[in-house]
Amino acid sequence: MRRIADTISRLHRPISAPSAVGGSSTLQPLTAFESNPGALKGWYYAPAGQTPTALVVVLHGCTQTAAGYDAGSGWTSLAARHGFAVLFPEQQRQNNANLCFNWFADADIARDGGEALSIRQMVGTLVDRLSIDPARVHVTGLSAGGAMTAVMLATYPDVFASGAVIAGLPYGSATTMPQAFDRMRGVGHGSPAEAVARVRAASPHDGRWPALSVWHGTADRTVDIVNADALADQWRSLHGIAAAPDRIDTVDGQDHRVWLDRKGDVAVEEYRIAGMGHGTPLATTGDRAAGAAGPFMLDVGISSTWHIADRWGLIGDRAAAADRPKRAAAKPAPSTPASPTFDVYATIETALRSAGLMR
Repeated sequence: MRRIADTISRLHRPISAPSAVGGSSTLQPLTAFESNPGALKGWYYAPAGQTPTALVVVLHGCTQTAAGYDAGSGWTSLAARHGFAVLFPEQQRQNNANLCFNWFADADIARDGGEALSIRQMVGTLVDRLSIDPARVHVTGLSAGGAMTAVMLATYPDVFASGAVIAGLPYGSATTMPQAFDRMRGVGHGSPAEAVARVRAASPHDGRWPALSVWHGTADRTVDIVNADALADQWRSLHGIAAAPDRIDTVDGQDHRVWLDRKGDVAVEEYRIAGMGHGTPLATTGDRAAGAAGPFMLDVGISSTWHIADRWGLIGDRAAAADRPKRAAAKPAPSTPASPTFDVYATIETALRSAGLMR
């Protein structure tokens, strides 16, 4: 068995970030977006010669860059086809050695401060410059970017119509390093009531809450799938809807659960990707293909990018009817898969590094 001293030593070694998946010549730098208290970079794509139909904010995961995550996820290629704009905030190493958004730092997850405010300023700048409908702004992200997506939905629910969290964590679940590690393991989330109270305290919002899409792999050993349940619980409670889903079906072979609000619109949905580890689910072939496989970009036969864009109404009239997912008949709710057995020491190392908690 590995000695604990050896484990601690390994945790402190510098890591080599996985190589980014390609680059993107279509992204332009976003400059002059107000005070930028979180010291983030910004990149964006806008369709040429037209007013974008909407704006999607995309938050990369640890060890990734904006261009690398774009190439892997395929967001700008989908935007070029369907006429919407994409914003990529980007972390800098002086803020986090592993390029993780600081989703667990008090100074960066409060409304009107730190990284959260920097992202909000980027959104406001692009909406104004590109004349985007402010009611059609959405946000998504992977891992630390997924946790930061939850931050943005909680702190600025008046800004975002919808969000999609991929392998992320609930808002306010951690504000210290030990808490962050525990939550990633699925430990110590507390009650749904406490989770809801944290969101309600994050802003003065008194209106309709953004819709949420949750994506998580059942074999994720970096961010335990318990976090998907905690996140869905948090937002179902905010929307005031029951725990039992209104619809259960299968989309591209994966379990899909849906909760409707009082108007009959989708308020919360959850995709559980069978056997998938930590990363963004992709389909790199077929009518709904987007992106390219690589580190944390996993070709599992279902395109989260396409399905998220479709949920938000961004797949335009140019998409053929055959381009829409065919859903299987409803079925009883599946039991929650058991957490896989794993090497605790390897998991500690991987989880802390992926979260940016250790260098």
